[in-house]
Amino acid sequence: MRDRLGTTKPTDTATSRTSAPRTPTDRTPTDRAPTVGTATDRTATGGRAALAATARTAALRLRLTSVYVVLLTVTAAWLATQGHAERARFIRHNSSNVHHMEVGKWWTMFTSGLVVDGVPAWAGIAAVAIALGLAEWRWGPARAGAVFVFGHLGATLLTEGAMWVMLTARIPGALSRARDVGISYGLVATIGCLLALGPRALRRYGLPLLALVLAVAWAADQQLADAGHLVALALGVLAARTPWLRTRVRARAGNRPTARARSSAWSPGEPDQGP
Repeated sequence: MRDRLGTTKPTDTATSRTSAPRTPTDRTPTDRAPTVGTATDRTATGGRAALAATARTAALRLRLTSVYVVLLTVTAAWLATQGHAERARFIRHNSSNVHHMEVGKWWTMFTSGLVVDGVPAWAGIAAVAIALGLAEWRWGPARAGAVFVFGHLGATLLTEGAMWVMLTARIPGALSRARDVGISYGLVATIGCLLALGPRALRRYGLPLLALVLAVAWAADQQLADAGHLVALALGVLAARTPWLRTRVRARAGNRPTARARSSAWSPGEPDQGP
């Protein structure tokens, strides 16, 4: 723009720079920082969502294990808040011993399986979560629960039946009010069944090794529970030989593609896509 004398007025460079639009290359690192942060946040949010979805899927598939682990955790947490006398009274009233069988308290055979005894609570609960969870993942909740309950109830009835015979015969050392609670019978039976239905190496070496460890523990302590562990192991191996479980294992093995099946599915006229 010219003034009255015809001279040109200087242009306001600050105004022109402010009004001129900036291209993407003109942006400063400060301008681009929110974009990087947003991408990182989206990645972290997506990872958390995927992890939560995986946890929900596992919990739904392992619903029996999840419920049992929650019950064990609640019982252990409640017992931890009680005094020594209250804990002893709770265990005494929930022991599945000969006295309770004689007076008709058969429900103690089930409530005794809600107490983790003899080991730290976290260790027992973790062992149940791993063994029962693996069994449920492989066989389903019905078969996994049946093996666990079969081992727990079967070993309890056999050991307490032997104790009743000893009491009837007046053999020294027999107790009618013995302390008999815990998850170990069902746990040992489930592990024994998993080993018996596992690969050849587990059947050949794992089972004898577990039996040897349990036998040494019984010889060292000579407690009722130690004898019950050997009985529970035998019951787990016996359960593994039932058609109900072996059919399920064969069905899973048949649905799993082998290398021979993949190679036979390839024809010479098709390109090899690799494994």
